Amino acid sequence: MAWIFTSDVEVFVGAAEPWLLRDPVRNTVPLTVLRAIRAGVHSGDVLLAWLEEDGRTVAAALQTPPRGLLLPDLPASSVPSLAAALIEAEREVPEVQGPLAQAEAFAASWWRPAARRVPERLYRLEIVTPPRRPVPGAARTAGTGDRELLAAWFADFHLEALGERAAGEMLPVVSSRIGRQELILWEDGGRPVACAAFSVPIAAMSRIGPVYTPPEFRGRGYGEAVTRAVTREALDAGAIEVLLFADLGNPVSNSVYQAIGYRAIADYAAIAFG
Repeated sequence: MAWIFTSDVEVFVGAAEPWLLRDPVRNTVPLTVLRAIRAGVHSGDVLLAWLEEDGRTVAAALQTPPRGLLLPDLPASSVPSLAAALIEAEREVPEVQGPLAQAEAFAASWWRPAARRVPERLYRLEIVTPPRRPVPGAARTAGTGDRELLAAWFADFHLEALGERAAGEMLPVVSSRIGRQELILWEDGGRPVACAAFSVPIAAMSRIGPVYTPPEFRGRGYGEAVTRAVTREALDAGAIEVLLFADLGNPVSNSVYQAIGYRAIADYAAIAFG
């Protein structure tokens, strides 16, 4: 068996998408990133890889630079050979993200040491619970007039979550998501105070995120309110499985999501290399 690399998204879709769709819950991020690549949101040196055994795809991975390598729920035994193939190809991999066991297996096989680990937990909506308290304001779908504000908020979220400024790449991402009506704002007194996003369902699966409340508006319930609103949007769009990731280093967000009705199903990690 040998890993096959391509930059042709349609070739990759034909080889790997059916394998990814076997478990759209645990492969939620690769599936949504793949859709973005097909829509032209990501350009440049995109890496798409899959592994075949007896003519069948048994593993896959993808990378959209400058972001790191994205691992689906692939067999952990296939990860060392992926790392070896990428090293041989002299591929730059600043980070790996995926299910905890697979991400750690890649880090153990990579030639650069791990510099930072961000543990995450994948949650699935079980049942929407009643709100814990009334929150002033209302939700609305973001429009084109909200692009600059949301691009700034997305960049602030990225900086807060990963310690990296990514303002330049946020505007096209936000514009694309506004076009798909995936971004929800919570407004209080006509002023945006929080935002949340969802992905248009793929195989009846939708993922919430990011959810962001600027620091000056925190502690008032806006984050929970906009998460409830965006969850309803995902369900109304036809999602049967509604998912979200939470940073395990943030107990507040984890408790909020559980209060809404999300339940933990798996642990993931993002590991950056020095």
